[in-house]
Amino acid sequence: MPAAMLPYACVLVFLGAHTAPAAGEAGGSRLRWEPHCQQPLPDRAPSTAILPPRLNGPWISTGCEVRPGPEFLTRAYTFYPTRLFRAHQFYYEDPFCGEPAYSLLVKGKVRLRRASWVTRGATEADYHLHKVGIVFHSRRALVDVTGRLNQTRAGRDCAQRLPAARAWLPGALYELRSASAQGDCLEALGLTMHELSLVRVQRRLQPQPRASPRLVEELYLGDIHTDPAERRHYRPTGYQRPLQSALHHVQPCPACGLIARSDVHHPPVLPPPLTLPLHLGGWWVSSGCEVRPAVLFLTRLFTFHGHSRSWEGYYHHFSDPACRQPTFTVYAAGRYTRGMPSARVRGSTELVFEVTRAHVTPMDQVTTAMLNFCEPSSCGGAGAWSMGTERDVTATNGCLPLGIRLPHVEYELFKMEQDPLGQSLLFIGQRPTDGSSPDTPEKRPTSYQAPLVLCHGEVPDFSRPPQHRPSLQKHPSTGGLHIAPFPLLPLVLGLAFLHWL
Repeated sequence: MPAAMLPYACVLVFLGAHTAPAAGEAGGSRLRWEPHCQQPLPDRAPSTAILPPRLNGPWISTGCEVRPGPEFLTRAYTFYPTRLFRAHQFYYEDPFCGEPAYSLLVKGKVRLRRASWVTRGATEADYHLHKVGIVFHSRRALVDVTGRLNQTRAGRDCAQRLPAARAWLPGALYELRSASAQGDCLEALGLTMHELSLVRVQRRLQPQPRASPRLVEELYLGDIHTDPAERRHYRPTGYQRPLQSALHHVQPCPACGLIARSDVHHPPVLPPPLTLPLHLGGWWVSSGCEVRPAVLFLTRLFTFHGHSRSWEGYYHHFSDPACRQPTFTVYAAGRYTRGMPSARVRGSTELVFEVTRAHVTPMDQVTTAMLNFCEPSSCGGAGAWSMGTERDVTATNGCLPLGIRLPHVEYELFKMEQDPLGQSLLFIGQRPTDGSSPDTPEKRPTSYQAPLVLCHGEVPDFSRPPQHRPSLQKHPSTGGLHIAPFPLLPLVLGLAFLHWL
């Protein structure tokens, strides 16, 4: 919920506030994980941010990526010590990246600037494009791109640089941008490289089956706005699916070698993934700390009850990119409809979710004080909030200060896959970048958040009163939290819950 819609009683500025040294101690109970999920997943494979980021070398996608639209692509970027870069983006007709449509070759220069004051753990950068070329892999792709360009006046000038469909030559490179050409045809096509303006490089040890852990290096670049009309002006505050170093990547990775050996004339053709029927039973948990636009860091835990089509979830919010300084936890529950195959994103399932119950647990002093300062009727009724204690906010139709509205309906997109290690992955629709909710069929997502990992086992009984339910593992604070002055604090907290599912 935007800050302007918050009640005046909830507008509170905390300057120089700090989180509690051990915010989790008040909770007492812990989540009952199965043996291989005994520790919260962010702690199982700790990552180290490389500051300043070291970009030099080749970075590749590890599979088919889905962007809002939908657009299906793979990427292979190379950065040089001279600050020059070469980026290959390979676009496809299908959601499995097996039918190449066209490839982009982007050359330019990138300069790292300073640590981001908006997205903790990220570095801001400037970039300049020198050349953009396109190679079509089918006549159909040429006709499609030309049609998109002809929709605008600037695009019509760009379309003249492309051949007529009957004159198309396989493998020919056509310039969309160069030092001598006028206009920016990349923007006319609805594409930008603003992802280069936000950078994070991290290193982690990835556990391997029957082998010692393997070093993995990841490059996180800025997120792509879910509304194509906004991409030209949007500057990222979150991340896309990370690229991995071609030298230090997860094994096994069937797509990695294909992408690393590709070029603009020879796009990678990926083997189809092992798709799974949508069976939601069991625990589904985040594989690491998730970063969303609007300065949100969180982990998620879901369970679904197929026999009753009900669901429950925990959304554990943090103030830092390592997810070690908790701010508040939301427990939500409701029902969902029987799924239908998606016509827009092949291989996915469309569902409708209803949120009917919610509980909130403040996990630091700032959030606790803010909730106590607000009108009781806006969040949880009469009574004081205390840190680490859960309260039911269903009776007040949610919690206005945190943007929680009840009851609430959302139109969702789901799919399941199995990764090369045999893990079941659950992909849930990407949240709108502007913080709104997909509360109409027209706003249903066409891309995904980071996948959740299945932890097999008996689903816990959430029907018991909240004081008897196992709560999420509490993370002790590891340092102070600087709270931004109004209006950023209400904006961040107000938007937080709108990104949760």
